[in-house]
Amino acid sequence: MKKVVVLGGGIAGIECAIFLRKYKFDVEVVSDREFLFVYPISIWIPTGEKRFEEVIVPITDIGKVYGFKFTKGAVSQVNRDSFIMEHGTIRKDFDYLIIAIGQEKLKHKGIHNTYSICGKPEEIVLYRDKLQQLVQKGKGKLAFGFGGNPKAKEAIRGGPVFEVMFNVDYYLRRLGLRENFEITFFASMARPGEKLGETALKMMDGIFRKLKIKSITGKKISEFTPDGVILEDTHKIESDLTCFVPAGDGHPAVRSGDLPKTEAGFVIVNRYNQVEGLENVYAMGDCVSLEGPDWKAKQGHLAEVMARNTAYNIALKEGLEKGEPKSYVEHINILCLMDMGNGGGLAYRSNRRAMFIPLPVLGHWMKKGWGVYYKLSKLGKIPRLPGM
Repeated sequence: MKKVVVLGGGIAGIECAIFLRKYKFDVEVVSDREFLFVYPISIWIPTGEKRFEEVIVPITDIGKVYGFKFTKGAVSQVNRDSFIMEHGTIRKDFDYLIIAIGQEKLKHKGIHNTYSICGKPEEIVLYRDKLQQLVQKGKGKLAFGFGGNPKAKEAIRGGPVFEVMFNVDYYLRRLGLRENFEITFFASMARPGEKLGETALKMMDGIFRKLKIKSITGKKISEFTPDGVILEDTHKIESDLTCFVPAGDGHPAVRSGDLPKTEAGFVIVNRYNQVEGLENVYAMGDCVSLEGPDWKAKQGHLAEVMARNTAYNIALKEGLEKGEPKSYVEHINILCLMDMGNGGGLAYRSNRRAMFIPLPVLGHWMKKGWGVYYKLSKLGKIPRLPGM
């Protein structure tokens, strides 16, 4: 039985481990976290709709269901024929290596004065606590924003920022405090969200006006301070609490190794997720550089497609499948069920169309339902839907 080591216990890594086990490979998952963190439903932690414990799934529990081994530990370097653990242990004990370790975040000056809802899971809890302090005071100024990476335009993650902002807005309205809070959205790009298409942009503008959310875009960020955001023209957004998601950057373990990578530090793979020039090393998810159109974006559903394809392609090499290798490129699209606390909307973008469908009331409960489905299906307690 061939051994496959999967580096990373996130959405891509866990999905790949599950599907590799379907082919009876000996699978080991290595991650510095003991749990799979379900980021799409963590948007409700700040408003108290979800507790931290409700948005995690222990990796050991998933491993027991599907039969893979879990090793807790951080990876400090990934090379063509090995990887190095944080304490210096060099490992080459695998037939195939899967890299799904995610990405680093760009380091803005004063970034420690912000809280990300797409970074370390613990940051979301800290943001919740800070928000509650302002709620107790009964007033405050809140800023929400995200940044870009000119060297990797697909490494932007703006959707969760919009979701948390809209949920916080609705939360404050339910408490009768919204008029005492000033909410400002900011982004370095001139038209944040344009990857979703013109229809979505126009609808978002309308939502901003309706909710009285101020928007400042097209200005680079100079610095984050304890009391606000300083932009390139010295304009300052006053903020008691800043939620900011930086663009992605190459993972340090990839940057320090000898894998083929882009200038931004992302692993170069072919459309079958095989690392360029290597027979037994594959990579997927946030740590790779994507092929595809200019509007492409790294999303969880694409990461899972990569994971399933990789398991299939390895099985194909080992003679356990028949057919042609599977590519992720034709699956590139943007699909986002955006929650707003009291409703939501479905955004979709492909080469053929771009649309945004408002889902009043229903959108919120659809996302809640998806969260329940995702956790239970990963634990094998309910059947998985095709392609999900």
